[in-house]
Amino acid sequence: MTHVEDELTSQPECWTRAAAQAAGYAEVLPAPGERAAIVGCGTSYFMAQAAAALRESAGQGETDAFAASEFPYGRAYDRVVALTRSGTTTEVIDLLGRLKGRTPTTAITAGPDTPVRTAADHLAVLDFADERSVVQTRFATTALTLLRAHLGLHPGTAVADARTALAEPLPEDLVDCAQFTFLGRGWTVGLANEAGLKMREASLSWAEAYPAMEYRHGPISVTTSGTATWMFGDAPDGLAEQVRGTGALWITGALDPLAELVRAQRLAVAVAASRGLDPDQPRHLTRSVILTH
Repeated sequence: MTHVEDELTSQPECWTRAAAQAAGYAEVLPAPGERAAIVGCGTSYFMAQAAAALRESAGQGETDAFAASEFPYGRAYDRVVALTRSGTTTEVIDLLGRLKGRTPTTAITAGPDTPVRTAADHLAVLDFADERSVVQTRFATTALTLLRAHLGLHPGTAVADARTALAEPLPEDLVDCAQFTFLGRGWTVGLANEAGLKMREASLSWAEAYPAMEYRHGPISVTTSGTATWMFGDAPDGLAEQVRGTGALWITGALDPLAELVRAQRLAVAVAASRGLDPDQPRHLTRSVILTH
């Protein structure tokens, strides 16, 4: 078993622990009514997108998501939350340093004994979800689970659905597809983006992601037989029929959307195996991006 396989199968237990710890971090995560930004790089940025959309749609306060390198320093926030598995990513550490003394910051991390300890004002530590793999799986979903629980939006079905996602076979013929498209709405757009990234990182697949309603505005033109189109959450009316009309394989996301992401992680590993690739050794990638200045 690869590291990534071992780590992704532990997600139900990690989510349970994170949800139980959420109350203990309530004072350092955005309070209702605060104007907040959530930042990250790569996978953490896509989790930030999902968390920001969840929080704002729940009426808990204006919430933006940014890649750490693209943060708008001219905007005022009551709190900035940074997602960083390693605690060493250059763009995140630089951002936290620039905000020091100006804006309260909290880092959600698996690596507390790293530069993030002094860069951030507060830490939420998920060291039990740390990973050996370059490709993120359990840390990302566990960080999002912590935020969902903090918002009161972690459903009781999520962990059970994650177990189902790990136990049930993948849809027939899915591994043999040549192109993968993931769709979302609202907070699940971030999950769709992350599913596409997992396919590219682990299996070198042609993978894309879009807001579901935007898919009709051009991207559907390259959909054909050999394409899998996977919906995270409820699909817009008529979209499934339109996709099937192209000859593509339509995948309905029937589980909690975060559990659907677990299924997509499994797909990335399965496609990698079918192509003779090692998902623990993704091409041109390292576990943390540390830049020299």
